[in-house]
Amino acid sequence: MKKSILLLFLISGLFSGQQFKKQDTLKGSNTRFRDFWDVRKYEISVEPKFADQSVSGTNKITFEIIKDIMNPVFQIDLQQPMNYKIIDSDVKLCSSKREGDFIFIETKKDYKKGEIHSFTIQFFGNPIIAKNAPWDGGWVFKKDAHGNPWMSVAQEGIGASVWLPSKDIWSDEPDNGMIMKIITPKDLVGVGNGRLIAHMTEKDKNIYTWEVKNPINLYSIVPNVGKYLNFKETYAGEKGPLDLDYWVLDYNLEKAKKQFQQVKPMMKAFEYWFGRYPFYEDSYKLIETPYLGMEHQSGVGYGNNYENGYLGRDLSGSGVGLNWDFIIVHESGHEWFANNITAKDKADMWIHEGFTNYSETLFVENYMDKASAEKYVVGIRRNIKNDEPIIGPYGIAKSGSGDMYYKGSNMIHTIRQVINNDEKFRQILRGLNKDFYHQTVTSKQVEDYISKNSGINFHTVFDQYLRTTNIPTLEYTQSGNELKFRYTHIVSNLKLPVRINDSIEINPTKEWQTLKLTSADPVQFNENYFISYQNQK
Repeated sequence: MKKSILLLFLISGLFSGQQFKKQDTLKGSNTRFRDFWDVRKYEISVEPKFADQSVSGTNKITFEIIKDIMNPVFQIDLQQPMNYKIIDSDVKLCSSKREGDFIFIETKKDYKKGEIHSFTIQFFGNPIIAKNAPWDGGWVFKKDAHGNPWMSVAQEGIGASVWLPSKDIWSDEPDNGMIMKIITPKDLVGVGNGRLIAHMTEKDKNIYTWEVKNPINLYSIVPNVGKYLNFKETYAGEKGPLDLDYWVLDYNLEKAKKQFQQVKPMMKAFEYWFGRYPFYEDSYKLIETPYLGMEHQSGVGYGNNYENGYLGRDLSGSGVGLNWDFIIVHESGHEWFANNITAKDKADMWIHEGFTNYSETLFVENYMDKASAEKYVVGIRRNIKNDEPIIGPYGIAKSGSGDMYYKGSNMIHTIRQVINNDEKFRQILRGLNKDFYHQTVTSKQVEDYISKNSGINFHTVFDQYLRTTNIPTLEYTQSGNELKFRYTHIVSNLKLPVRINDSIEINPTKEWQTLKLTSADPVQFNENYFISYQNQK
């Protein structure tokens, strides 16, 4: 009784003086119930059942103690209405208490840094059902065009704890990967992340065992069940032969064989710009899903109807986006930015979406030409809302504006113009994926890296585009060969030089400046910079 009272006191003490609800902080912060242990591996068994839309299974969580601690309380995340039972542990547990979407496991033991332990949690129930996957989270239970059950889960926003008891925070990935057994009816197939290492039939049920050897972000851990067929290819990549593995609904096999021919040129472009594919040990995989798509690590979700564009549309309005399959390119780009390099906090999600949105432009440049790439990246600006800052509030598992996609991409494109050296820019992108290989990072780490390795201080540029809703405006007047110019709507001391007439670099500030041009011809501005040009005459 005394320990339970103390536990409630500790939980409530986290939130005094904060404007957020305590469940927001428990979900998004590295609380005292999380900061002393590091997940090493998840070993999962899961059985989704179509008839009653239920999910059940077990999760063995192996973890390492990362600091000395006495009688700690572990926080496990599991969203209601899912239920749980602790069925095994190698440490003495006093009790467990549930508070909403969180389970607090009380222990009676002094732990030393470096100790390895585990507990196994059974889960069962009817999880939240997604109403509009993948944009809202939850499980998807639907039938394919032939009436067969088709099941999966979309959980980037809502979190894997929508069904899986886990440490559901982006900053802690299982260092040694995971094993997932997917149990299905005998006429269906279970497809997960990584490689298929075993398949057996037991009591009229199939059991498919999948293994991931690399660290994996939790929202990527996704079981898929359907009437799947499989075909394979091999890509000669930077690290050697890369297995390309495709799992599609049986009646879409021929469509997939044709549409997925885009995978190899996609892989060629991304290995050129970003470096080697980050998960050779786990293979590259496309899995047909009952929703549009998602960047599930070594198991990319695909649901774009086997057509080019974004469900047949070009998001840039330029026509360029109709030359390739948006979901294959965009979701695969996340293997580098989101899965290899993962934001520690959801507030910094632009690291995932800004770079991956720009990966579309880089793919076009490699697959088509640079002029088409520039046409595309300028075209997607029409989707920018400037409604709120791109970086969200920290510690509550909340992202900022959806502008992290198109505005984030155009910020990166603008930085590229300032660097004005495409090979250096490419090496920075490759360096990010090498130096932060399989790591979780902060926005500051990425910002500092780009500034350091470009030799240009971009900190005010990042502040401008990530932390405000204002787009820099370059006001100017021209009288003959005299050009006057200044910036408005900028952060303090913005350092964003601009090239005009192809080769002349100017450094606008908030004060008017005057420049003598070599001719009286109208000044030519470069639209590749994401700034607004306004003639004051």
